[in-house]
Amino acid sequence: MESKHDTRGFAETIGQYLRLLEQGHTEGIVALFTDDAQIYSPFLGWMAPAPFFTKLREASGQSRIKPIDILVSTSGNPRAIGYFTYDWGLKDGTHVSFDCCDVFDFSDDGRIRELTIVYDTHPIRVQVGDKYQ
Repeated sequence: MESKHDTRGFAETIGQYLRLLEQGHTEGIVALFTDDAQIYSPFLGWMAPAPFFTKLREASGQSRIKPIDILVSTSGNPRAIGYFTYDWGLKDGTHVSFDCCDVFDFSDDGRIRELTIVYDTHPIRVQVGDKYQ
């Protein structure tokens, strides 16, 4: 099924998101989202973008992101997935590396209206504990 959405725009937005995430550029990341956007995090549950990325920045130190792929919905939905390895550096000097899939749902204007973060939290909890506390 052919999509009525500009999937190249989705890929560009996800690429920009990953670059800004690696830089810890909270304001730039939040600008990619709609005003009423929501994010689901395995550790933090549902949150609005600004408080979520502020919490992430406060917990994080130097991090690296290695993009693996960007996958686009084949059913015509305004959705794409950013698949990447997150080498997450924390403020206390701890590092953990894990693969992550961020599921992006886009609004009609191409901004992100919902982000669902998917990764296995067990190895991270075992290795570093809950760093959002």
